Amino acid sequence: MAFSVEVEEWVGGVWHRFITRRASPDFPEACVELSEMQRPLAVLFRALGGASGVGVEAASARELMLRRNLLQQVAGTCKQLPVAWCDANNLRLPSSLAVYPETRLNQELYRWLALLAAQSGSMRHWARDNQRWTQDLLERYPALRTRYQRLVEAHLRLRPDPAQLPKDEAALERALCQALREPGSVTHWPRSEHAPWPLPLWLYPAENLGEPQAADLGDEDEGSLLAPSGDQKKLRKRATRVEENTGKGGLLLFRLENLFSWSEHVDLDRCGDDSEDMDAGRVAEDLDELALSRQRMRKGGGLKLHLDLPPADVDDIPLGEGLKLPEWDYRKQSLQKDYVNLQMMLPRGSEPAPLPAKLAPLARRLRRQFEHLRNDRQWLRQQPQGAELDMQAWLDFHVERQHGQCAERGLFMEMRQNRRDLASLLLADLSMSTDAHLDNEHKVIDVIIDSLLLFGESLSAVGDQFALYGFSSLRRQQVRMQELKSFKQRYDDTTRGRIQALRPGYYTRMGAAIRQATQLLSECKQRRKLLLLVTDGKPNDLDLYEGRYGVEDTRQAVLEARRAGLLPFCITIDQEAGDYLPYMFGANGFTLIKEPQQLPFRLPQLYKQLTQP
Repeated sequence: MAFSVEVEEWVGGVWHRFITRRASPDFPEACVELSEMQRPLAVLFRALGGASGVGVEAASARELMLRRNLLQQVAGTCKQLPVAWCDANNLRLPSSLAVYPETRLNQELYRWLALLAAQSGSMRHWARDNQRWTQDLLERYPALRTRYQRLVEAHLRLRPDPAQLPKDEAALERALCQALREPGSVTHWPRSEHAPWPLPLWLYPAENLGEPQAADLGDEDEGSLLAPSGDQKKLRKRATRVEENTGKGGLLLFRLENLFSWSEHVDLDRCGDDSEDMDAGRVAEDLDELALSRQRMRKGGGLKLHLDLPPADVDDIPLGEGLKLPEWDYRKQSLQKDYVNLQMMLPRGSEPAPLPAKLAPLARRLRRQFEHLRNDRQWLRQQPQGAELDMQAWLDFHVERQHGQCAERGLFMEMRQNRRDLASLLLADLSMSTDAHLDNEHKVIDVIIDSLLLFGESLSAVGDQFALYGFSSLRRQQVRMQELKSFKQRYDDTTRGRIQALRPGYYTRMGAAIRQATQLLSECKQRRKLLLLVTDGKPNDLDLYEGRYGVEDTRQAVLEARRAGLLPFCITIDQEAGDYLPYMFGANGFTLIKEPQQLPFRLPQLYKQLTQP
């Protein structure tokens, strides 16, 4: 019996693979992955006028009311197909393209979609707008006509034959083919109960990708969630709110003579337990839509403190009243005054502590290196007297005298002690993501704590003015900035104890933290001012700060810091930082530490490079 079941399952698997492969309209041998072209497509999109804060990401499959052939109906495929779409915050392209039998054409289709998205705007009519965008793009760049025609002719050979379609669908198919060949030539569109076969050369209407949170779904009825999929591609799933049905308030009809016993009703969920479902990610990928409710379930007595602030008696110690800071809204292109509340705090439970013994050897090595900077001597040029002749000043003087323009200038060089007129502030990301493990023994927060300690040891050796702060956030009403060492405080065991008492939590509202750090640095009298940011990811929070909004606000805060005369620089361990940090900090305004364990040693070295005269 068991043998027959195994044979049946094997035959079923073979049949499923066969029928699915035969029913698929794609060409797997010519498949091109978006991950292989994501970086150049982003550059191409921005080069042709696309918004800089919009990133290129994978689009999830969309349900389309298509007329499927018999083979596709038997296989149960082609109900959902990935299509490209773009709005003010997103550029979503299919995670892979295999619509053409040639790899070269699929790559060219990716480029065309990026170009069309850069030309697009708000969509009111799918067919008319795509025609207009295509027409404008070809008129602006005539060299694209040949490539476009090649894509169109190759695609038309793969589309359904209008002669085999019902009358209304055939009329719509002919109109679409005409619109592809001659963009702008079709103004009247026949109606049809079924949607036409997807047009991979056109953009589709944008999906609503709001971010309903577990704690508060907000006022929208629909949104999206990011399906956890491990190493798989990050695809957003549509999410809708469903009303919680507890069975209360209804009318119960029964016959009293059938009631033989009385028992107390207890809510019991027999489908859930305290164990983690290892297949949750796979199941989420298979779902087309995720339903969320406001139901609160107690599970194993656990408390998710990262979603709510802890009680005041165990929370960090506030310093004074909160500070009101502005925030940049890229949609309005303006600063919203007093929009964010920032609270300065001290780590609770911190006590004076010495440098950990494991860091002592590296700290001694760094201190010796940085002590040389204190003793550096430099040649001062164009001095009235000195030990050496300044040849450049003498040549300038000789040339000016030949032309009758003899200006008074010093002709000597003198060696003098170098005085470092420099102040720096290090801002460390303390969000919940820093609680992630790097290996079996270390977390990201451990590396950040070691980096802060060694940074303080190095700068105290050279004598530069510096301050140390950490930050996290929980929406705009609670941006938390940990004061580890201010400019007026000494670096001693008190500071070391505060650093070692740090704990990760909450989210990453970078813009507010950078603005407060800019204000603190601007009050320093030093001529050169350096603002360092250490982080493990991009800006995010529970509200609108997720996505482009946070990136744009952080970029604006960095620009404000530069206008204030500061040098902002970001050090990150996020391997995907190249997708967003060049836009926020500039091509030369950040560095990526590929091995996070090297951050404690690399951070002082980077400071040394950035502050060399």
